[in-house]
Amino acid sequence: MKKILLAACAVVTFHFAEAQESFNKWSLEIGAGLNKPMGPLTPGYLSPTLNVGNVDFGVRYMLNENFGFKVDGGFGSFSEAKGVSPAFTTNYTRLDIQGIFNLGRALSFESFSQRLGLLGHLGGGFGRMDFEETRLNLGDDFHYNIISGVTAQFKLTEKIALTGDLAVIVNGRQTYTFDGNEFNAPTQPLTPENPFVHAMGTWWTGTVGLNFYLGKAEQHADWYIAADKYATKDELATQINSIKDMLKDSDGDGVPDYLDQEPNTPAGARVSTLGVTLDSDSDGIADHEDGCPFLPGPAANNGCPVEEIQDQIDYLRKAINDGYTNLYFAFDSAKPQQYSISSAHYVSTFLKKNPEINLEIKGYADELGPEDYNIKLSERRAKAVYDLLISSGISSDRLSYKGYGEDTSVDKTSEDARQMARRVSFAIQ
Repeated sequence: MKKILLAACAVVTFHFAEAQESFNKWSLEIGAGLNKPMGPLTPGYLSPTLNVGNVDFGVRYMLNENFGFKVDGGFGSFSEAKGVSPAFTTNYTRLDIQGIFNLGRALSFESFSQRLGLLGHLGGGFGRMDFEETRLNLGDDFHYNIISGVTAQFKLTEKIALTGDLAVIVNGRQTYTFDGNEFNAPTQPLTPENPFVHAMGTWWTGTVGLNFYLGKAEQHADWYIAADKYATKDELATQINSIKDMLKDSDGDGVPDYLDQEPNTPAGARVSTLGVTLDSDSDGIADHEDGCPFLPGPAANNGCPVEEIQDQIDYLRKAINDGYTNLYFAFDSAKPQQYSISSAHYVSTFLKKNPEINLEIKGYADELGPEDYNIKLSERRAKAVYDLLISSGISSDRLSYKGYGEDTSVDKTSEDARQMARRVSFAIQ
């Protein structure tokens, strides 16, 4: 086994020098903990539920962010359950080659944590058991094995991760029971001669350990996000500068120039998500200049109809209740987008003209992120608009606010739809 480990270390050294710069691929692994022989055991012989006495070690190479393989080994001993079983001690070693699958990437762990990971492993190899003071005393037991398990990871630094591994090992062609006092056969021979009936044996291990990541790159494949690999540092700097230019807002309407279809919007104008000045009632007077933005009227009457004041109230009530008047927010932000601030002004004006009306402020979030976090985020958004209306002169007695969490009515795979979900709406009470 020493020769095999030395050869594995030599391979590590060679490939470490050849590793790609985008992410590190090699790691060293070590862990220690528990074992449990499930069966077969000689009748009357028992092992403890949790037996301390297992050490694992290995060398792992990741082909990419999702798949890899490792050469690993383990050693330890099985012993009896004290006070309820005859004494026995079985020492074991194993050596395996296993395939690795990055379950954390497949399950998108990065969407809620950058430190948690999960690896699956499956492979095979061979092992050896030797027994102390058994009835048979016929020598060591050599067998092949199949091993599978999962490894939970917690990233401590870019070079070290804390791990917890649970593995199940099935031995093939196992000659003796795990305690070594009987042959692993349905019936025992009259004389201590090997009946050459080789059955299976099953045992498991649970360990806590560390992964040590090797290489000059910043991250290991376990934590690398594939979308980032296409940009070098220089390319990233160029892209950032390009994005900064795109996000310039020359007319200050809250819509960046690259999306703004009306780049010279007057100050204070209410605009659409494309930066176009809104005329909600289509009376030819822009909303920011219209005294009744949701009810058509002549310019001579400041955009309001000469009569039908009650119709105006009903129209505005419908516009508010039906969600035509919203404030929108950037991702993970509780600060309203500048282009939608004017909606709060119109709601404030409506409330001042109708002092008998009370209003509920309703906050929403998109479906990205944990649900409990989105509840709190939607409530912060509603509170921000609540504060905005109070600062405009509306009494707090007329207002209430509540966060309704995620708006699941939109297509969460669409960025435009998620933007519409990140909003505050109103309901007249």
